[in-house]
Amino acid sequence: MIGLEDRRSLAREIETARAAGARLDRACAVAGISARTLQRWQLDDGLVTGDRRPEASRPAPTHALSPEERSAVLQVANEPRFADLPPARIVPMLADEGTYLASESTFARILRAQGQVHHRGRAKAPRKSRPPTTHVATAPCQVWCWDMTFLPTTIVGQWFYLYLILDVYSRKIVGWEVHDADDSDHAAHLVRRTALAEGIAASPPSRSCTATTAPR
Repeated sequence: MIGLEDRRSLAREIETARAAGARLDRACAVAGISARTLQRWQLDDGLVTGDRRPEASRPAPTHALSPEERSAVLQVANEPRFADLPPARIVPMLADEGTYLASESTFARILRAQGQVHHRGRAKAPRKSRPPTTHVATAPCQVWCWDMTFLPTTIVGQWFYLYLILDVYSRKIVGWEVHDADDSDHAAHLVRRTALAEGIAASPPSRSCTATTAPR
């Protein structure tokens, strides 16, 4: 939809181009409209009144819900058993009970008009995740990364756990341990022991090991 001022500006530019010898269809193509569109503007007072479509009177569809029906849909959607459910679950649950009030899209449209589509009931608003920290190593013992790998055993359902620390720059395995249990204290102990072995003075790391390592 082109506004009135833009219509008049395009018409003036096209008229200037035609006065300079340009063809109508070429000038209209450069302006982004067709010659038929310009002619319609000129014949229907489109350059005086603009586009009257937004002001047109449009009757309500015959199948539109009445205010009472919309209120009934909203009331059902806000019942305690449906308060935290989306329309995609409300409509099938009502159908299982032999009740049909409206389609899923109609439920969603009515809830959206009331501002109840997002985070219904116990749903929590999304949290902005912090971008991952980037580490750059230009020499050995600047950045370490660590990981834990599951090692299978001969007993089904039982695992050993390999804790391993890798130097990002040299790709050297600077420390590793194998344990029979998954515990963050094992990782913290390995970091301390590896730092001592590599001659690095470091304070005891936290569970996240952010002091001298970059966990996955």
